[in-house]
Formats: sequence, structure tokens, C-alpha cells
Amino acid sequence: MYRKPVRPVLVVIAHGSRDPRHAATVHALVRRVRSLRPGLRVETGFLDFNVPSAHGVLESLAAEGVRDVVALPLLLTRAFHAKADIPAVLREAPSMLRIRQAEVLGPSPLLLSALERRLYEAGLAPADKSSTGVVLASAGSSDPEAIAVITRLAREWRGTGWCAVRPAFASASLPRTEDAVRELRELGCARVAVAPYVLAPGHLPDRIARGAAQADVLAEALGPAPEVARVLLERYDAARTPALAALGA
Repeated sequence: MYRKPVRPVLVVIAHGSRDPRHAATVHALVRRVRSLRPGLRVETGFLDFNVPSAHGVLESLAAEGVRDVVALPLLLTRAFHAKADIPAVLREAPSMLRIRQAEVLGPSPLLLSALERRLYEAGLAPADKSSTGVVLASAGSSDPEAIAVITRLAREWRGTGWCAVRPAFASASLPRTEDAVRELRELGCARVAVAPYVLAPGHLPDRIARGAAQADVLAEALGPAPEVARVLLERYDAARTPALAALGA
């Protein structure tokens, strides 16, 4: 008798934070993912600060008899956590698990749509684009690949009709948010908006918010925006495709 292949469990691996808003936002995003893909089992694990740990989730799944897992880094850029921390956790997972690590979320056109959604929710209108300068404010990284992605994303977003778009970083790299806001003022943009390119509130997003004090508009973190949930499912589907081919699905 033919049996339909069991879909791999999606394990979302988030960084974690002492700030309770972080975990709450991660869980809200995972709930939205579940609502978009009924029947898909989605679990959440954290690298630090929050429970359950990613390692604990993988051990629990193995104990249940789960064999196929897609581990998805809840990260916007491919920096240290995606290149080192998460692979280390996966190497320590129970050997009976077949784990595929999905790609990080960014870059994606859907994330640009989510950024615009947050700006419009904060008070801008589509008609404001041509007169508004935007600061694309990310957490920052010492990884040059991650910085290059943010810089390129700002350049691409500028091409969609904004007066100007400047990247900024809350740590490790320059410029800071307040410097980019000042630059857009000097450039002559009628208004300046700050779009945090972060998934959840926390220490570095708070630093971005302080740097946005002289801006006209400050958007919320991307959080459980529907576009973000769709990116998660895209990454999951791309990672599970080789497994389906091996099963003849």
C-alpha cells in the first residue's frame, strides 16, 4: 500500500534574548506559519536565554520517533550564528535525525514588502514614497557578507521609488541610525522614516529606536508579518525538496 511521505518537522531556531518581547514575537510568528500551513508540525528552539533550547527540541523529536527535520535559522542574514552556532547545534543532534538546514530568511522581495507594510502601519502612505528618505536599520554584524547584503538591499529598495534609502547598523558597523537620519535630512528629503530590519524587539532594536529620535516615522520590527511567515515556508519547501525526491514524492 502506498503511503504518502511524512513531511519533515520544521524546527525554527531563534537566537533568544533576555527581553521577553523577543520570545513572544517569535512564538507569534510561528503561530502565523502554522496558520498558513495547517498540518505542518512546527517547533521552536532557542540558541540562548529562552527555553526550550534548540538542542532540547531535537532530542525530544528523536525520542518521539521523528526522523526528518528541516532546521530553519530565524535570521535575516547569513552571519556567525548561521555559519557556526546553528551548525554546531545540529552536529550534536541525535544521530537518528536526518536534518537539513534551511537558508536564512534574507534577502527576499517579501521582506521588502514586510518593511513597507510596517512603514505604512506607522503612518506613511504609498503617496509619500518619493518624498521620504528611509533608514534601513539592521542589528549589524562583523561579517562582511552580512553587511554587503544590507547595503545591497538598501540600494535595491531605493529603486522602488523612495527619495533615498540608507543602511544603518546598531552594532559592529557604521553608520549608526542617527547618522543616517541626519544624512537624509541634509539630502533634503521632506520626511525621514526608520525601518528596523529586525525580526523581534530587544536590546539592539531598542538602540535603533533611540537613534530614530529625530526621524518622523519609526516602524515596528518585522515580527509576525504575513510576508515573513511566507518566507519561512519558502525556505522550508526549498530545504525539503531533496528529501521528497529521495522518497519518490
